[in-house]
Amino acid sequence: MVVLKFIWRILINKFFLTTVAFIVWMLFFDSNSLLIRNHLQEKLDVLNVEKQFYLQEIRKDSTLTNQIMTDSAQLEKFARERYLMKKETEDLFLVIDTTADRHP
Repeated sequence: MVVLKFIWRILINKFFLTTVAFIVWMLFFDSNSLLIRNHLQEKLDVLNVEKQFYLQEIRKDSTLTNQIMTDSAQLEKFARERYLMKKETEDLFLVIDTTADRHP
């Protein structure tokens, strides 16, 4: 019985109640709560993955640009493959594979 009175006195103590209310407020209701911080951390992780992807794409494009600027054969290959350019004396036939679109 004495233990229950002691626990009850602690639970109704204004300092204890204030501390508990403060902790609950900071964990769930504040603008920097754990829930919001978790959501922001997930967004940051996604953005870091996107950043790595774009940095890799920039490196790949920079390498391609450097190759095109230094080698005329690479420039001609790039123009023919990407933009379907041709010489004046050539005919260009575009073959499109439609078998990949069919579902068995």
